[in-house]
Amino acid sequence: MTDPIYPDVVQLAVPVFIALILAELAWIVIRGRGGRYETRDALTSLVMGAGNVASGILLGFVGWGFFMTLWAITPLDLGTSWAVVALCFVLDDLRYYWVHRFGHRIRWVWASHVNHHSSQHYNLTTALRQTWTGAFTFMIVVRAPLILLGFHPAMVLFCGGLNLIYQFWIHTEAIGRMPRWVEAVMNTPSHHRVHHGRNPRYLDANYAGVFIIWDRLFGTFVAERADDPVDYGLVRNLGTFNPLRVAFHEWLAILRDVTQPGLTLRQRLLYAVAPPGWSHDGSRETSEAIKARHRAEAGRDPGMPAE
Repeated sequence: MTDPIYPDVVQLAVPVFIALILAELAWIVIRGRGGRYETRDALTSLVMGAGNVASGILLGFVGWGFFMTLWAITPLDLGTSWAVVALCFVLDDLRYYWVHRFGHRIRWVWASHVNHHSSQHYNLTTALRQTWTGAFTFMIVVRAPLILLGFHPAMVLFCGGLNLIYQFWIHTEAIGRMPRWVEAVMNTPSHHRVHHGRNPRYLDANYAGVFIIWDRLFGTFVAERADDPVDYGLVRNLGTFNPLRVAFHEWLAILRDVTQPGLTLRQRLLYAVAPPGWSHDGSRETSEAIKARHRAEAGRDPGMPAE
């Protein structure tokens, strides 16, 4: 049986991405609201996006080889019907939720994902601020169960591309709240603005790709609140538009921490795999500590996730 062929939907969507960026920029200029563009920030995001494409071309064969090896050993084949594609899309979005959650809770994975959160602006170019080092996180293994269950690797990658395309449009301030039923089920600009916030209430929330139901199910959902406008960026912002620093700063920080003198082997390991902000001497704060301090200062704050 020949392998199925699916289009590279992300590549096909690039002209649409460009058109939507121009439309959002025109909307902001004409209406005087709905976000803000900063030239150097937008250019950094575009360079990061181009680097992501280049790294995918250079290293994509590694993931594809791994997936095809799994496909060769699984006895299952669910076929290529549209019902199977739809099921694959939903399950791959669940996969995305957990990879995204790991990306905020495991520093090694955060080192790759942090660049996406490094912009202090929130517009459609932010969606293009993607990693150059995703292959080094080894998170491709989280897709292994889908292939072993009988979803062809080409289908899994196709559904992953659709997932990324969906997430592009939610990186905007030009769209407010959607109808209630949409907000209840789908990831929306409102939900994803929360995810990009550095406010204590918003840290480590709304990991969804397409379906916000995963956050509601696993207790990580936080609603956007008018009385706490989203402050975008990192807990400690980089203060640079240098794409090289954006791409590699956290990897270098891990290296510095791991090679400190006088640490135990366990402490060195934890600097790589513990949540971002962990330190052996308690001199830094994890997101859990920041949120705990916020609760202590603000009193009861319903809607914050526990983690």
